[in-house]
Amino acid sequence: MAQSLIPALRIGSRGSPLALVQAREVQNRLANATGLNPAQIEIKVIRTTGDAIQDRPLADTGGKGLFTNEIEEALLAGTIDLAVHSSKDMPTVLPGGLILSAFLPREDPRDAFIGRATNPSAKTLRDLPRGAVVGTASLRRQALVKHLRPDLKIVPLRGNVETRLRKLEAGDFDATILAVAGLKRLGLLAAATSFLDAEEFVPAVGQGAIGIETRESDDKTRALVAQIDDADTATALAAERAFLAVLDGSCRTPIGGHARVIGETIRFRGLIAKTDGSEVVEVTREGRAGDATKLGADAGHDLKARAGAGFFAEN
Repeated sequence: MAQSLIPALRIGSRGSPLALVQAREVQNRLANATGLNPAQIEIKVIRTTGDAIQDRPLADTGGKGLFTNEIEEALLAGTIDLAVHSSKDMPTVLPGGLILSAFLPREDPRDAFIGRATNPSAKTLRDLPRGAVVGTASLRRQALVKHLRPDLKIVPLRGNVETRLRKLEAGDFDATILAVAGLKRLGLLAAATSFLDAEEFVPAVGQGAIGIETRESDDKTRALVAQIDDADTATALAAERAFLAVLDGSCRTPIGGHARVIGETIRFRGLIAKTDGSEVVEVTREGRAGDATKLGADAGHDLKARAGAGFFAEN
């Protein structure tokens, strides 16, 4: 009888369908790049506080860290070797001893508009009837929707992608907005009615990028995940996360930031908005890809100065 293989690597992941798809993608890429048998790369599901809270916005209960705390505790304790995250869920400051070591090639970072099948004429936000209800728990999406259509009503919407789509078709609201990347990874892209322009509807920092977190001192694991790191995605995320760090971004503030690497050049667009959509302040930058972190931080300082301290206090 064949002996079971001893895990060489243990991946920590949330247990949602999307999180597991992402963890399996990392598992497969690592197996292909390192020659390890996929059976030696174990996926350990870790339930997070963010998964348990479904009845209120994360901003009311602690923000982004609620999706990462328990996984990072397991990483620090050594019960897992690496953690797989949706980069947009990552706080700007990581626990001491942990580092984002790699990113997979970024999927489409845009948001998708999804209208109810019973109203096929509503192809975009602009097509929704006056006073229509949009379901979203994202303060960024809420603010941008209200900025484009102040007449629309926003209702909180939590849960995994499939749950949100079921609530939409059940008639709980008229439309919702979800990340294109998540829909694609779950094979649900057909649910999208249209895609929102990333220049007008700026994505969340890190949206579409899968991040791999390790212990900073674990040279062996860091060397393995470096083999599947996508340099352009890492550069874009360096700019975006530097921008967010300057703004002290969390789930309490509507912030968007998106960087694109084109050859040796990086282009960045960022914004901050009032939660009611009444005001949006934007910034753009272009420079050398090698200066990504500096460029993102500079954009954050510029935006913070132009918006003023009161802008943040009122959100």
